[in-house]
Amino acid sequence: MTDLSPNPYSPRFIITGASSGIGEELARQLANKGYALGLIARRKDRLERLSKEISKHSANVFIKAVDLGNEQDATEAYEELSQKLGGLDGIILNAGVGRDDVVAPWLSDATTIDINVRAFAHGMHWAFEYFKHQGHGHIIGMSSIAAHLASGHASAYTASKHFASNYMTGFRMKANAQSLKIHITDIRPGYVVSEMTQNNPNTFWMASTKRAVQMMVKGIESQKKRIYVTKRWYFIARFADLIPSFIWNRLSF
Repeated sequence: MTDLSPNPYSPRFIITGASSGIGEELARQLANKGYALGLIARRKDRLERLSKEISKHSANVFIKAVDLGNEQDATEAYEELSQKLGGLDGIILNAGVGRDDVVAPWLSDATTIDINVRAFAHGMHWAFEYFKHQGHGHIIGMSSIAAHLASGHASAYTASKHFASNYMTGFRMKANAQSLKIHITDIRPGYVVSEMTQNNPNTFWMASTKRAVQMMVKGIESQKKRIYVTKRWYFIARFADLIPSFIWNRLSF
């Protein structure tokens, strides 16, 4: 019989956006490694189902259904889960939204900005202050290869991912300047199988969720500064950085 008694040496992580896609698979794989987890998402039913599944591998799994767009509720969720975990070693800021063609353009952009930018920034601030007070910690942010791109059809999304990557770089500089033992990892996936990508006809080099997350977990545990998933996207990123603005202005994707 597997011993699922609490292990005081298990890494304790919070994962946001844990009810589907990359966040859900991160929870599975980290639980399989014995991590103690606090899972955050809006959909309580999915969190409950996931918690029941992964509790077979980890004795410490706690969930909190919350809309991270509400900063007071988000703060309370972070604090509640960190207390239930008995402390915190890392946080994975994975929650995010993509482009939504169903709603009006501004409503789509506003939602993207609220979650991918403001809620992400709030999570960064909370985690940085928590780990600064504690003396150590690891912040992982889910950006995208889109941080290197621009798009006339998804301008808010690509801009939000550029913000996330640049924001993490700034906080890494702040941690270094203050000689803090805070590691910051910027994950930049290409196309990964998820609810966000499954209906996109323009995807290529699509990685399975399981394989993509395996690469992410390996990079997280190595405390890498940046993780490209899969590695071939690194070369696309470098090429995109060299494209002059007059060419971007002529592109239509």
